[in-house]
Amino acid sequence: MGKFIITGGNRLDGKLCIESAKNAVLPILAGAILTDEQVVIENCPKIKDVLNMVKILSSIGVKTVFEGNTLIIDASGINGYRLDSTLTKELRSSVFMLGALVSRMKKAVLAYPGGCNIGLRPVDIHISALKSLGVKIEEMGGEISCNAENVKGNERCLDFPSVGATENAMLASVFADGETIIRNAAKEPEIEDLMYFLVGMGAKITGGGTDTVRITGVKKLNGTQYKPLCDRIEAGTYLIAAAITGGKIELYNCKAENISSLIHKLRNNSCKIRIKNDIIYLKGGDSKKAFNVETSPYPGFPTDLQAQIMSLAAVSEGTSLITENIFETRFRHVSELNKMGANITIRGKTAIVSGVKKLYGASVYAEDLRGGASLVLGALAAEGMSVINDICHIERGYAQMDLKLSRLGASIKKIE
Repeated sequence: MGKFIITGGNRLDGKLCIESAKNAVLPILAGAILTDEQVVIENCPKIKDVLNMVKILSSIGVKTVFEGNTLIIDASGINGYRLDSTLTKELRSSVFMLGALVSRMKKAVLAYPGGCNIGLRPVDIHISALKSLGVKIEEMGGEISCNAENVKGNERCLDFPSVGATENAMLASVFADGETIIRNAAKEPEIEDLMYFLVGMGAKITGGGTDTVRITGVKKLNGTQYKPLCDRIEAGTYLIAAAITGGKIELYNCKAENISSLIHKLRNNSCKIRIKNDIIYLKGGDSKKAFNVETSPYPGFPTDLQAQIMSLAAVSEGTSLITENIFETRFRHVSELNKMGANITIRGKTAIVSGVKKLYGASVYAEDLRGGASLVLGALAAEGMSVINDICHIERGYAQMDLKLSRLGASIKKIE
């Protein structure tokens, strides 16, 4: 499953260009099947989650080809609506195919999606949103089966502002008869990005990025060429990497306002940060200060950066409190950080992080994507050599992390 060998202690220093966002690209790839015309996705990251989604598209007759970092999609020959369970169980975001297939094929069958084991992440919000549009759904034998012959616009207030459920409802309603209104919608930037992509195809959608999204059904969508927004989680991870090593970094292709909650925490942790257009400059301080974090839906602090900032808290003077409000088992990295000398205890949904002067190299295991990234950050700051095992989880969301960190001065080697 691969491993990183990291010798810590080097200050990171250099420049990086941030990839397009994994969490934007995946629903966009699902949306690409809504037209018979060619869809071109620029700056598409070749991470495992994207490659798995491409395999899912190919399995139902969709033609895909990479030309450099550009992905070209042709769904004119789509010939199926049942997704291979061996593929969907590898990828949580396969659930986006429900809404897209409902629109394009009027049917969809897929096994319950997999991905990182960070909590229950039930799909009931997705299912109730689709049912409100008139989709008939049966759940049996570990599969979700949808029949959507009579999809009609409707108004739905989500029980929780779920990103995935909001996106699925958008995908499912682009061809619905009449107007669909999604209330208590998720407001993450990736929602707005999906809206721009679909509007570029001819959809009629407003309100993406607000708590009320309105979709007026159309008869047909056209092809488009689109560049998804930058990955705020990748950007945040590398900002924390520079902060934890006391280094400095310039990140290009960034939208700082999308990670303002993180930038605020880093400034309070003695980091100097400057923002100019799509560039973020950060210089880490030598004396790091404790801070408190509570994850919440956007624009709050993102759950996808909770594990990474905990590594910074582990070497910050004082006691930090980190509360996870989104996923109930997203502290699986804590025991691994403690192997490196961190002093972290869990009480309910709060991690109490007592800062230590230094971490020490250890052999640890990445059990999920963001938790794995936190172990890499801890290893960068640790004294001695660390082995990060099972990096397949990390590579689900970070393209060439070892090469990028090496360019910044880290001592890191990947072993297959």
